[in-house]
Amino acid sequence: MSTPSVLFVCVHNAGRSQMAAGWLAHLAGDAVEVRSAGSLPGDRVNPAAVAAMAEVGVDISAAAPTVLTAEAVQASDVVITMGCGDACPVFPGKRYLDWDLPDPAGQDVDAVRPIRDEIEARIRGLLVELGTAPATG
Repeated sequence: MSTPSVLFVCVHNAGRSQMAAGWLAHLAGDAVEVRSAGSLPGDRVNPAAVAAMAEVGVDISAAAPTVLTAEAVQASDVVITMGCGDACPVFPGKRYLDWDLPDPAGQDVDAVRPIRDEIEARIRGLLVELGTAPATG
């Protein structure tokens, strides 16, 4: 069986999708291929998201916003959108999920923590659906 691939998409690829990618990479290790992208990527990852993730031992400080491409969607088994609306291309045979999460843009770390924790819970649920046990935590 091949390694499942998950793509996280939000508008700026600076907050929610980066935290989700960080959580999945942290919890799944090499068992899942992780991608993230944005329909209109920002200049950098949200510093409050980086700080909130660092508090739980997940380092996303080296992550950089990436533009969403059709190739990234085609190469992924599961595409999880977070507020990108119609900007995400749809291809047959892909599993699409939309996670309605608050946007951490412009928020401080105190406001980002609950978003981080909700993303962790959803990632743990996704791992169960993918049949992949968390590697850590």
